[in-house]
Amino acid sequence: MTRQDDLDRFYTLLDELEQQVGGTRKLKNCTGYMDWPDRGVYFFLEPGETRESTDQLRVTRIGTHAVSEGSSTTLWDRLKQHYGTGSGSSNHPHGGAHRGSVYRKRVGEAIIEKHGLHDDYPDWDKRWSSINRDRSEVRDEEYILERRVSTYIREQPFLWVNLDDEPSADSDRAYLERNAIALLSNFDKQPIDPRGGGWLGRHSQSQAIRESGLWNVNHVGERYDSGVLELLEDAVDDTTPP
Repeated sequence: MTRQDDLDRFYTLLDELEQQVGGTRKLKNCTGYMDWPDRGVYFFLEPGETRESTDQLRVTRIGTHAVSEGSSTTLWDRLKQHYGTGSGSSNHPHGGAHRGSVYRKRVGEAIIEKHGLHDDYPDWDKRWSSINRDRSEVRDEEYILERRVSTYIREQPFLWVNLDDEPSADSDRAYLERNAIALLSNFDKQPIDPRGGGWLGRHSQSQAIRESGLWNVNHVGERYDSGVLELLEDAVDDTTPP
């Protein structure tokens, strides 16, 4: 089987998953009160970004959670970090904390690059430990960009699969995440489903993001194991609407 064949099967399985859960969701419409599986893998898609040969939306971010032994993070815990703060946040409603979400961080970086906002957000790429200013001051300064990131991410349709195994770097979830990223990535490969010129990720500082076509950095240059599709198929069969 070729990579094209495996990609076609991957997207066929996503089609089946979408039908099984009653359609994609958007974070702007989700809450923690929905019946999310405790553990799983998620797939964000990009509005307007379609596969080369069909009108099917293209995956642009793959992720999971709790891959360290002893971790108790749930699927919704991770999705909520990407979502950011809600309307009830006293200081920064509909903002977020990009230092707790690499997805938010990378989207913000691309917005900065696209619009030349480096002087407005000098500390965006820095960890708290390297910032010598009051944290509340930095949060206030970054709030407008956090809101823009929230707006962008909350509009991305996404799907998820239930995959409830114990937290570990060798877990099935880690295996699915790693190999799905490697399969979809165009980094240092003959491009399949090339990314449109309007995709925000083309403005990323990261060559891995620009060339892979994913908001992922890890695993984009790796070889994939086609056995991941068998695991994905089983996970799709085990997934129900929240």
